[in-house]
Amino acid sequence: MSLKRAATLVLAGGVVLTWLAVASTSGRREIIATPPEHVAAVDARSQALASEIARLRERLRPSATPRQPGRNLFQFTAMRPAIVPIAPKPALTELAPPSEIEPPTPLKLVGVAENPGPDGPIRTAIVSGPGQLFMVKEGQNVTVRYRVAKISADVVELTDVGAGTTLRLALK
Repeated sequence: MSLKRAATLVLAGGVVLTWLAVASTSGRREIIATPPEHVAAVDARSQALASEIARLRERLRPSATPRQPGRNLFQFTAMRPAIVPIAPKPALTELAPPSEIEPPTPLKLVGVAENPGPDGPIRTAIVSGPGQLFMVKEGQNVTVRYRVAKISADVVELTDVGAGTTLRLALK
């Protein structure tokens, strides 16, 4: 680095430091307290503003009074006591089979993905459940109840872990 360049950098740095030092210190300034000369103008403006506010409030005041009693916005229909006779249910004599008691499963097969493998394609089933999306391979669980038994190109076989039944999901 040449001497001229070093001198220029030192001089520029000194100027910047001096400028920062001057900017950060506050000098003594005399505070002259003079009474405001336009107090009357401010009072006149505030009176005009107050009268304009009063006029707008009077204009925005509703002219019609609401009907009494008003309607309830949170109630769809009027509450009327309804007397509905309840028929007695017949007593159960025998228990229904489990397939009739259990509702149908909310699982749906969304898609099947394939990756090439040494022994053939490795498939991953994409199953849609209640508020969830499962990406499973053979032998993995879909929820606690079902386990993937077999995945083909367009069908997935799920085995119910508790009952041992098979559920087939097909692409639609």
